[in-house]
Amino acid sequence: MGSKKKEIALQVNISTQELWEETLSSKGLTVVDVYQGWCGPCKPVVSLFQKVRIEVGPDLLHFALAEADCLDVLEKYRGKCEPTFLFYAIKDEALSEDEERSSHGKDGGPDADVASSEKTCTLAIIKPDAVGHGKTDEIIVKIQEAGFDIVTSEERTMTEAEMRLFYQHRAGEEAFEKLVHHMCSGPSCLLILTRTEDTEDVAAAWRALMGPSDPHVARREQPDSLRAQYGSEAPFNAVHGSRDAEAARRELALLFPGFTSAEHAPEASPELEEGVVPPSPEDVH
Repeated sequence: MGSKKKEIALQVNISTQELWEETLSSKGLTVVDVYQGWCGPCKPVVSLFQKVRIEVGPDLLHFALAEADCLDVLEKYRGKCEPTFLFYAIKDEALSEDEERSSHGKDGGPDADVASSEKTCTLAIIKPDAVGHGKTDEIIVKIQEAGFDIVTSEERTMTEAEMRLFYQHRAGEEAFEKLVHHMCSGPSCLLILTRTEDTEDVAAAWRALMGPSDPHVARREQPDSLRAQYGSEAPFNAVHGSRDAEAARRELALLFPGFTSAEHAPEASPELEEGVVPPSPEDVH
């Protein structure tokens, strides 16, 4: 009679410092849902975690729960009733740079050609509507003319699971499903941007170049902005940009987990990267 397979929990419940360190030592990306005992973990995203884990595989993607009151390392998250997710990425150092590029293939995954940058960076996405209309090259030229340096770029079609996690802070909005569907409807061009000068304000500078999220407002208030020139209506507004440095940290950790920069450098150890997912009251997507 065959042995019964052991059921593997989707999320590890971290209750001690020892288990915290053990969990974060896992190779790949670990997503920690930090919660308050009186508030509870963010249960609505459990099904999303399951979808992401199935698509990516269990070896390099791990999910965990951690109650802020139980761990000193999470003291700064106590007393808050808001969704908070921490991202920790550890690269497998057994692979040399050449071996890693080879394992991804010539046109491999998100980090195939991404090394690092010593400057502060932000995420930019040329959305499927603009890519589909053949405007990618035009927009990239305008980005470079505006004084931005492109650290890396990649064209790919995002998955529904990625976009639901990416926009999870907007899950309660009426336009959420439409936004997710649009972002998965075709290829996007993902860019990591920095600037030769004023690198500390790179996120704000990119937002200024994009213009207001509503293309109609952009055409009225900032006719030279990218959304005024290439957008039609929300969410078909041509480009996305991180709200600020904290949002850039989270978004880059999700879409480019192997990328490191001055702003996105590890804090706890040379191998560790952390990103926080705060709710966003502002729509700059």
